[in-house]
Amino acid sequence: MSLFVSIYGAEADNLALNLMARGGVWIGGGMAPNILPHIRKPIFMDAFLAKGRMQSLLETVSVRLILNDDVGLLGAARHAAM
Repeated sequence: MSLFVSIYGAEADNLALNLMARGGVWIGGGMAPNILPHIRKPIFMDAFLAKGRMQSLLETVSVRLILNDDVGLLGAARHAAM
């Protein structure tokens, strides 16, 4: 599980850098809440920040985990209401 979580963190930082996600990275989906205790360990953030000269930029990017199972339905309902 540690290997998976470190790869998860590394891919999250790749996404943050590719999209220049200065507002933060929001992780959603059914798997992330199920492995929340592992994501809270330092291994995730260590992997997220391990980008050499880009580390200072990544330190300014917040990482959030979406725990609401209904977030997809809420977003669809809001879009439909507009």
